Amino acid sequence: MFSPRVYERLFVLHNEALWPLPLLALLLGTALLLALVFPRPGRVCATLGLLAIAWLFVAWAFLWQRYAPINWGIRYVVPLFALQALLLLALGLWRGGLELPARWQPPRVLGLALVAYAVFLHPLTALLYGRGLAGAEVVGLAPDPLAIATLGVAATVQPARRGWTLLAIPALWCLASAYTLHLLNAPGAWPPLLAVLIALAARLWPRD
Repeated sequence: MFSPRVYERLFVLHNEALWPLPLLALLLGTALLLALVFPRPGRVCATLGLLAIAWLFVAWAFLWQRYAPINWGIRYVVPLFALQALLLLALGLWRGGLELPARWQPPRVLGLALVAYAVFLHPLTALLYGRGLAGAEVVGLAPDPLAIATLGVAATVQPARRGWTLLAIPALWCLASAYTLHLLNAPGAWPPLLAVLIALAARLWPRD
């Protein structure tokens, strides 16, 4: 339906239209990571609320406004992004909400690594793919880094059943994105796929 150049151009136009919001998104992503590194009950609620807003914003500003016109299937994905936002809010507030472990066990390390990658490293992949930073995929503004960051949160939160619920939609998006990039022969197909594998490994890791 579209060429790799058309797909890459989406992010350039998206960032140009929203400038300087990409810089603010990076700051908010840093705040998200710090809230996970130093967890407190209030910070957990703020983290989930921030992610919920980001899922809604990406659904409207990127998927609906930019991606859907060149990929008709995306219009059916937008409701899933809205559902993920509702899940983040509902599971975070329902009967005690979600908790982040304070101990540095492997699941927490892996989850934080995914969030750190989504915030700081994933935007730099644009340089490897020849797009330049103008086409960087920024967490909170583009779907892949947002899904990867949410996988990181879902991989480490407690109780486990709610973590699995939060993991489903971001994992499906990452798999779909990896498949799309593979069909385009783009070099960036492996990060979202690897993120799903890491999140699953963290979620399945035995906890004390």
